[in-house]
Amino acid sequence: MRHSRKLFYRELPRGSGLLMTTTSKLVLALDEGTTSARAILFDLDAEVRGIGQYEFPQYYPKPGWVEHDPEEIWAAQMRAWRRALREAGVEPRNVIAIGVTNQRETTVMWDSRTGRPIHNAIVWQDRRTAQLVDELREEYAELFVERTGLIPDSYFSAVKVKWLLDSIGGLREKAEKGYVKFGTIDSFLIWRLSGGRLHVTDYSNASRTMLFNIRKLEWDKELLEVLQIPEAILPEPLPSSEVYGYTAEDVFGAEVPIAGDAGDQQAALFGQACFKSGMVKCTYGTGNFVLMNVGTTPSKSAHGLLSTVAWGLERGRATYALEGSIFITGAAVQWLRDMLGIISNLAESEELASSVPDTGGVFFVPAFVGLGAPYWDQYARGLIIGITRGTSKAHLVRAALEAIAYQTRDVLEAMEKDAGIRISELRVDGGASRNDFLMQFQADIANVRVVRPVVYETTALGAAYLAGLAVGYWSGIGELEERWKIERVFEPRMDSRMREALYGAWREAVRRAGEWAKIIEWP
Repeated sequence: MRHSRKLFYRELPRGSGLLMTTTSKLVLALDEGTTSARAILFDLDAEVRGIGQYEFPQYYPKPGWVEHDPEEIWAAQMRAWRRALREAGVEPRNVIAIGVTNQRETTVMWDSRTGRPIHNAIVWQDRRTAQLVDELREEYAELFVERTGLIPDSYFSAVKVKWLLDSIGGLREKAEKGYVKFGTIDSFLIWRLSGGRLHVTDYSNASRTMLFNIRKLEWDKELLEVLQIPEAILPEPLPSSEVYGYTAEDVFGAEVPIAGDAGDQQAALFGQACFKSGMVKCTYGTGNFVLMNVGTTPSKSAHGLLSTVAWGLERGRATYALEGSIFITGAAVQWLRDMLGIISNLAESEELASSVPDTGGVFFVPAFVGLGAPYWDQYARGLIIGITRGTSKAHLVRAALEAIAYQTRDVLEAMEKDAGIRISELRVDGGASRNDFLMQFQADIANVRVVRPVVYETTALGAAYLAGLAVGYWSGIGELEERWKIERVFEPRMDSRMREALYGAWREAVRRAGEWAKIIEWP
């Protein structure tokens, strides 16, 4: 369904009989993350007018397994948008468009007749498919890299889908009969929002499944055959900025265009206004994700990075990115809070880390679910090394924060090698980007200028921009560039000899964490 980007807003909402203007309307971004669901309303100046956020439970059925209940995600997302609307003092009919952004590779399958999930969602962090991935790497690694830009790993959706089809009795037969739908979280939310009328995804989310040909921008039939996945269960891949359809009135409270969709990291790249080739952003969240815009041609990595779709603004065309996916960063600080009780809240980590001059020789490798880019070690496990009798909780907290910056440098170095350029500026966002200690250490250890924008909710902002562009709320990329403003810049100030000594020790700690799960095998 295509509509004029310039005139569409004057027709909405359908059946209302009201002549709308952009100044009286807001764009709603649904930002469904790994630990919480958020909803943020933005006005024409890209300022936040209302926000709602609710956490949902994490489930760990076995070591290395991570699951979510899709119904709990949906409930949290509904509560979030209702809270945002109340805070802004507006009704659903005041929303001109909705953009969706999401934790990407997390996999949901549901009954197409009832809309009910068939199994808990298998989260992107989940490692249950490690053995299957080993087999794929041995026989098909080059094929997957060439078609999808991805290195076969348990991280991606395709192997989770295969596990579900192979593990749940009768599911494959139901799927082949058309009774089952698969999607990443965006597809599930859009299905629910539309009252079951839309089964779609965008190019950026599709490119994270390990089933999508990123050059042809379509599902790859040969890869589907390799994994024995019926094409009938897949959502329709569409541009990231397009009116896909409308919300069901009995679900949202009004018929509103669902007009934007992007994976969370691609949405953040868009929200950071990284519209030119060579621009780089890093999102600091549960994990860290570093993306570089590489233009309209995908770039094959030789240093452990992924080639992925950044976004598509029209059918059959895309902008691409190089990506370094770091699985556990902010989640390590949450672990210190939730599992060890070392801190009572995440904000406390900055104060504790700053209370000691260094880590006292402690290094923390948070490989709780293996290591992502650039190592791709499914069997690495977490390691804390260098502990002495004098080690305090402040040292451990500082080591956890420093680990975030070390892992980010790992990716930036690989990115520089692939792109053949020196990265001088890193745009940052996400919750942990508000931690001044971490941002300064990032600038120091990576020897890069770290730039934090005024609006740091860039993931939600990117989704809002994509939706707003589709309905003519914003005029184009140029207008969005003008709205990006700097809040603070962190310049590197660490002595180069200290920088390289610390980083060398970090690399040795990573080496020692490698392949530990092959040594300790759980029954």
